[in-house]
Amino acid sequence: MTRNTDFVSWFRSVAPYINAFRGKTFVIAFGGEVVADGNFVELVHDFNLLASLGIQLVLVHGARPQIESQLQQQNLEVMYVNGMRVTDTAALQCVKESVGKVRVEIEALMSMGLPNSPMANSAIHVASGNFVTARPIGVLEGIDLMYTGEVRKINTSVIRARMENGEIILLSPLGYSPTGEIFNLTLENVATEVAIALQAEKLIFLMDPLGIMHDSAQQGSALWRELTVAEAKSVLRKFTAPIDLADDIQLYLPCAVHACENGVARVHLISRHIEGALLQELFSHEGIGSMITQGPLQTIRRAQIEDIGGILQLIEPLENEGVLVRRNRELLEIEIDRFTVLEHDNMIIACAALYPFPDESACELACLAVHPHYRKTGCASILLKHIEQQARAQGYLRLFVLTTRTAHWFIERGFSESTPDKLPQRKQNLYNYQRRSKVFMKQI
Repeated sequence: MTRNTDFVSWFRSVAPYINAFRGKTFVIAFGGEVVADGNFVELVHDFNLLASLGIQLVLVHGARPQIESQLQQQNLEVMYVNGMRVTDTAALQCVKESVGKVRVEIEALMSMGLPNSPMANSAIHVASGNFVTARPIGVLEGIDLMYTGEVRKINTSVIRARMENGEIILLSPLGYSPTGEIFNLTLENVATEVAIALQAEKLIFLMDPLGIMHDSAQQGSALWRELTVAEAKSVLRKFTAPIDLADDIQLYLPCAVHACENGVARVHLISRHIEGALLQELFSHEGIGSMITQGPLQTIRRAQIEDIGGILQLIEPLENEGVLVRRNRELLEIEIDRFTVLEHDNMIIACAALYPFPDESACELACLAVHPHYRKTGCASILLKHIEQQARAQGYLRLFVLTTRTAHWFIERGFSESTPDKLPQRKQNLYNYQRRSKVFMKQI
């Protein structure tokens, strides 16, 4: 019974993401290591699941280890300039062979439809082609990189047409010039530019580390789950030596910043070593890796009638526990403009109401509630500060609250205990002496 309840709760929790992601474009980038280490089949199953939910997928694969192996077999000398391989004619041949083998292997794995597997009876159609126009990088530090190039243009109209036809787009780290030349590109360059060109909802990099780590006084080294572009730039400025920042982070974080600054809504950096990491990152509110966004995900705003459902989810458990007085639902709709909500990534995580008593220049703070996952994160304090500013701006001098469980929390934030006879007369008439709520007041 418990197992069934857990399943139902889990399924309900992911439903909003399924609805939000349908019809959106995700660009997912992964290196040749993902294919080489033998665990790619599980990832293919996850791609199939995302496609079946109506998500338009663009997959960008790399082939670095395969290319390195091919170069070694040919005893070819490898030269790098600023971390980029110099691709001469012989190296380009190795690149083409390696990339071709990886792409064919990926297409073969995505064609599986074995019984009793997540891809049973699936019909994934993969589209590859000359969607990327490239140009040579040219001469750097006096060295001609020859056939090493960068993205010049993405053929978005053709890609969109193929996606609308239900096909998954598979892009290789190769680009073509109008004169028929082939250029060796980087995985991150292709993925970033195609995400920008398509104005993708998400750009996802699968990599070796868990995500971006930072030092926390409470936890030591901790995973940085959310960063704004400004914070990501600060990380790049602060950590410059290779020993300070993982190789993959040095590679992908600048691309994440560039993508977010050019219209991509979210960029995710997640570990390729965690089973189901892609699903855990996309279908849970906490995620499993690091996410970069243009601006903060947390906003405070006046509640709207559409927020009733989210507010009820916050206050109903507290009403059942007796922490909050049960509110009349019709009255809640009428008084919705009294409420302020704290929203995190389109999810209401806290709410509070402000009721004015103009004759006494006082306001009541009521119905302060925080989602269980966000308690002890400072959300309540942020909301209280906003409510105080709101009351002060309207010319009120005092803020009061009635509580049975959180007395110390309010005392720590400048409230002083008072008595019911100090309440505004209209509030005194409604005071419940059986509940015996404590009264706290604060001069604002």
